[in-house]
Amino acid sequence: MPERREVRLPDGVRLHVEVTGSADAATTVVLLHGWTLDGRVWHRQLAYLRECFGERVRVVTYDARGHGGSSCMARRTATLAQLGDDLATVLDEVVPTGPVVLVGHSMGGMTVMEYAHRHPAHFARIAGLVFVSTTAEGHTHTAYGLSPRIARLIRIAETTGAGVLARCGSWRPPRALLRALRPSIRWMLFGERCDPADIRLVTSAVARASLRSIGGFRASIGAQHRLDTLAELAHLPAAALVGDRDRLTPPPCAESIAAALPVTELTVCPGAGHMLMVERPDEVNAALSAVLHRVMAGTPVPRTLPSPGTC
Repeated sequence: MPERREVRLPDGVRLHVEVTGSADAATTVVLLHGWTLDGRVWHRQLAYLRECFGERVRVVTYDARGHGGSSCMARRTATLAQLGDDLATVLDEVVPTGPVVLVGHSMGGMTVMEYAHRHPAHFARIAGLVFVSTTAEGHTHTAYGLSPRIARLIRIAETTGAGVLARCGSWRPPRALLRALRPSIRWMLFGERCDPADIRLVTSAVARASLRSIGGFRASIGAQHRLDTLAELAHLPAAALVGDRDRLTPPPCAESIAAALPVTELTVCPGAGHMLMVERPDEVNAALSAVLHRVMAGTPVPRTLPSPGTC
């Protein structure tokens, strides 16, 4: 069973943190979830790491401010810059020593980039990176799989709606409304195949996110550009994954990350959408395993990943 902890941030926000494994483990993996989600989305990666690495790897997940079991925050702190600072605090308190591999999905990947940008000296202890369905270019490539004109209209509506939600404080979305929106959630976040249990998991995560976080982070997510920051991390073992049906961070997002990090292994998953950790867990696990093995061996990531499902 994971150890549940609370990290209190300098502004009073309380983060829900779960830790699995020994503090003496050779390496720590920190899993960062995406916008409106929570740490539970990594359950298949947690099971894989326990099975394949045992006590050699310690795993930390936490719910970002305003998400999951973490408390709400002031509207002005709903930014990626703040999330980067939060990550630095979590590492100081929960993982004070030893090499760390950061794994970020969507907003979680952008958090990693912001942390690297704002805390370069602190980031020096990071030993490996895995980027899952994320971007370093804001909404540059986000077209929702639609025509540019329709995509612009959706973005205007989304931005306007986000501004309204950001003013709604700690209220949570009504569960009845979210159940009605499940077809839309399925279309936006998933690809060709989808387990109904995964849709229920995502819906329950959105139900735990405050309306302030659902609306408040939208502007920062759309505006961030960190390719220059990534280029400075080219020495690290890394991997980037994307689904070719991802409507939020389509393949060009991962391709630009891979171009900025020349030794990064790029994996494009046919038929998959935005939720790769649950849609394609074998591929995500294989990429994470490859980075971990290289970190533990002190060697670069090879151009060929392990076969999906192997340790």
